[in-house]
Amino acid sequence: MNLAESLRHPIFKVVGEIADSKKEKAFAIGGYVRDLLLNRDVKDIDIVVEGSGIELAKAAAKKLGVKKVTVYKNFGTAMFISEGYEIEFVGARKESYRSNSRKPIVEDGTIEDDQQRRDFTINALALSLNSSSFGELIDPFNGLQDLEGRIIRTPLDPDITYSDDPLRMMRAIRFASQLKFTIVPDSIDAIRNNADRLKIVSMERIEVELNKIMMTTRPSIGLKLLMRTGLLKEFFPELLKLKGVERRNGIAHKDNFYHTLEVIDNVAMESDNLWLRWAALMHDIAKPQTKRFMPGLGWTFHGHEDRGARMVPKIFKRLKLPLDQKMKYVQKLVLLHLRPIALTKEEITDSAIRRMLFDAGDDIDDLMILCRADITSKNESKVKRYLKNYDLVKQKLIEVEQKDSVRNFQPPVSGECIMETFGIPPSANVGKLKRLIKEAILEGEIRNDYDEAFDFMLLKGAELGLEKAN
Repeated sequence: MNLAESLRHPIFKVVGEIADSKKEKAFAIGGYVRDLLLNRDVKDIDIVVEGSGIELAKAAAKKLGVKKVTVYKNFGTAMFISEGYEIEFVGARKESYRSNSRKPIVEDGTIEDDQQRRDFTINALALSLNSSSFGELIDPFNGLQDLEGRIIRTPLDPDITYSDDPLRMMRAIRFASQLKFTIVPDSIDAIRNNADRLKIVSMERIEVELNKIMMTTRPSIGLKLLMRTGLLKEFFPELLKLKGVERRNGIAHKDNFYHTLEVIDNVAMESDNLWLRWAALMHDIAKPQTKRFMPGLGWTFHGHEDRGARMVPKIFKRLKLPLDQKMKYVQKLVLLHLRPIALTKEEITDSAIRRMLFDAGDDIDDLMILCRADITSKNESKVKRYLKNYDLVKQKLIEVEQKDSVRNFQPPVSGECIMETFGIPPSANVGKLKRLIKEAILEGEIRNDYDEAFDFMLLKGAELGLEKAN
């Protein structure tokens, strides 16, 4: 097969000319070739040369008029950006590994050595850039056949491939999830056999692959594979604890692991927000700890939303996820995810809507996406009833927000105003008056209006024995 017509970026001809002049062999390799054959959009080009990748990068940049070349001398690589593409250069190499590290011992090698060290056959595809064979596909491991068969397979013995670099196990599952490919059985077995080797991989690298799985169109594909291969228990045992069904007195609860996967897939259909997907993944995380069987009531999980929210920081810290506003956002949605559900089961009061708007703030729309996604019942009439009620809640949210403007509101009377009005220093009474004003607005006793709030403050201040200063 020859793909010369598809190699339109000027880098390919330039690299070929330079390689010819140096009597070296140069190739486009890896993800660029794979995605070209899959007709996927790609903005990264990997070039490998049987020579110095750094020298080739500098020479190519000069010919293309690119001024900035980033060199990674310790790794023997260099890269630059041209016409919106990130182009990386490396010398062909062969690798050997030690059992206690995924960092290889690297030596110069041939294109054959370089293809052998690749993780999967579909990533070992290469295209010649030399003029005599420009665009010719080099495919020693039948990667093209595996692309057509939609399978993930390693070029060499999968036990050795995964043991040498255990991150490849996460990458196998990520590619299976992204491309909706099937991992071949012997590779699945090898991942199971080497799952405990994941311990030598930094959590930062695991987290990158996990987030890529989370951002696929159906995250459940990758998450199920992580569970079935034993990888999930190596870094996220809390999620694995959701799996299973217990039965007492003929009453069983649903499998909360598979329910969670349905919820995250539902969210993925509505939003590309990674952290909303994380909220979906974590929304029931505390159900195993809060599970109780109550005679006459069946299975209950009281307080799982509160306990789950308190688990979020510890899990984020261990998984090396950001401990900033993103974590607080996930924590908030986990804590509030039952609130809209509760409103669908009772008469919707303006007060309850105002409180939910106040607590959720600008994340109210994401909260509603999560709560709709949480409806995974197989009972169609039940689902229709819940969805109809959610539509009523959503309409009520719009009406109350337009009328009362309580989303993220701050009480219209500030602490400074309270102190100045009554001539008092910072004290417990200042905080108490602010809380009373907030509660009065949320309960609908007064409007979210300065004059009404000020008059209310004077009334409550008098009840506390405070007098207006002259």
